[in-house]
Amino acid sequence: MRRINPARLRAATERIVAAMGSDPAETRLIADHLVRANLAGHDSHGVGMLPAYVRMLREGKLIPNQSLATITDAGAILVFDARRGFGAHMAHEAVARAIVRAREIGAVTLSLRNSAHIGRIGTYAEQAATAGMGFIAYVNVADHHPISAPFGCGEPRLGTNPFVTAVPAPGGPVVLDMATTTIAHGKARIARNKGEPVAAGCLIDAAGQPTTDPVPLIDRSEGALQTFGLHKGSGLAIMCEIMAGAVAGGQRADEPEQGSILNSMFAVLINLDALGGVARVAEGVAATRAHLTAARRAPGFDQIQLPGDPERAHAAQRTRDGIPIDNLTLAQITEAAAALGIADFTAML
Repeated sequence: MRRINPARLRAATERIVAAMGSDPAETRLIADHLVRANLAGHDSHGVGMLPAYVRMLREGKLIPNQSLATITDAGAILVFDARRGFGAHMAHEAVARAIVRAREIGAVTLSLRNSAHIGRIGTYAEQAATAGMGFIAYVNVADHHPISAPFGCGEPRLGTNPFVTAVPAPGGPVVLDMATTTIAHGKARIARNKGEPVAAGCLIDAAGQPTTDPVPLIDRSEGALQTFGLHKGSGLAIMCEIMAGAVAGGQRADEPEQGSILNSMFAVLINLDALGGVARVAEGVAATRAHLTAARRAPGFDQIQLPGDPERAHAAQRTRDGIPIDNLTLAQITEAAAALGIADFTAML
């Protein structure tokens, strides 16, 4: 395990993204998104995604410098097709446009179709909340072998299908950002790279039996992640698939796949000024926090947190001490960089 200064990691990541063909603005945005995911403690969605992005680029399944195609612009309804554009750019731009519209009319529904991997969804929730918006999003994951087994299924049928909700709050937004699987696929990848098992209840093997070994899933696409909370998490995963696929119009899990990563998102943005103002909401959030944190601690807990608190704590610690990256992940990034003609990637760190 190596700890890397965030600024150095961002600069090295920018060099890889630029070598992929992104213009300077897109390069900065993609690199910032990935490093921010690492800073927040979500290494599954951080710079470890670069090898997959380079592979998708070489296969023509990720398109740098793409522009959003407007499918529908009907007041409170915005529909964009990313056409396999670089995900963090496409999603950031779609949410930015939705923020402008919500400020004009109070609320907007946003459908983003067919974007290459958009990364950590909480980043867009933070983008909206910082602009004074409430944000709710359903996201599906398609165009590759399914990796999640819904409740009752002995084999995979869906992606990790994240669900996100956020509102502004004192000290930083409250952001619930979660895969509907017990762990994200990238966390299984990180465990595999570290040579560690995953927790019980996260995986099933090719025969549908529980396992803690991530190697078959990551190396051979055998077995599946399990949805959290039995039928409840499974139900949410199914609704993410329906809202992002059937409703938003993105590629669905049942459609032919090409071995890449496509995300589609159905989101609702609410201008909180139209609901009495951000200050009123923030006051209510603060009261809720006080009510929860005044509770007696359960055994084994030294604090009570709201969604978004762990990410801020991780960011503070990793900004100070560096971002940890395991040796195999670093080797995979170095190999991807070399494929783009960058021979001195590790020297930049």
